[in-house]
Amino acid sequence: MAEGIENGGRRRVLGQLLALPASAALCPPWADAAGLADPADARGTRGTLRIALEGTYPPFNFTDPASGQLTGHDVDVARAVATRMGLEPQFVLTEWSAILPAVRAGRVDVAISQVIITPQRAKAFDFSAPYCYSQPQLIVRKNERASYHTLADLKGRTLGVRQNSVFEEQARAVPGIKIKRYPAVPENLQDLAFGRIDALLDDSLLMHYLICKTQLPLKAGARIGAPEPVGIALRKGRPAFRLAIDKALREARSDGTLRTLSLKWFGQDAGSMPPT
Repeated sequence: MAEGIENGGRRRVLGQLLALPASAALCPPWADAAGLADPADARGTRGTLRIALEGTYPPFNFTDPASGQLTGHDVDVARAVATRMGLEPQFVLTEWSAILPAVRAGRVDVAISQVIITPQRAKAFDFSAPYCYSQPQLIVRKNERASYHTLADLKGRTLGVRQNSVFEEQARAVPGIKIKRYPAVPENLQDLAFGRIDALLDDSLLMHYLICKTQLPLKAGARIGAPEPVGIALRKGRPAFRLAIDKALREARSDGTLRTLSLKWFGQDAGSMPPT
């Protein structure tokens, strides 16, 4: 998920989903002291929080095939935050490689799409306090006989990663790995299941979904590296806006909402840094 590894070709926003009506609030409580409200207000959508996410990354954010509605952990967290800020969430489906550029350009207000907070990203964007923690993990086929304990064990093998992700960064740091890049999750899981790649490096929080919700013959492999914080990304220079987001997250954590959502989607409480 690293912004800036490669341009990745065109950076385009695919469209908008669930654009909800604006609230009647005249000015959000987190408007800047100088009188400048959130970018959404300047674009005539006062009362909404424009949220970039992929919509193709289960269990974080995806379209439920049964209902056709956007769902997932990120979606639920976004709704919890927006509600506590007195805003209506407006979800903007965006390719992963275009999500952080969309935040920087002001096309959306925030990105809530399992964005890992890295030192590199923190130089270009502000982040909320973490709302969950994850860890890079290898995913392999159930009948895999080879033992991959580290990325070095994959030299000469083909490893799938999501393009422009922290997982791609990790993989490229190890010489000799054949890297196959994917724009979204479903395709890379299918390629792994059918033997087109040898392993997949992705988010450890995927495993509960894979085991409980899919029939793919996959299993958890080794965890690679330390646990990492996941936060809400926003443009630099909006301290009051960031503080309001943090306040909403604190309230959602205090009343048990974040824990409930984590258990719902991951089968565990991922809201605190796990032991290393």
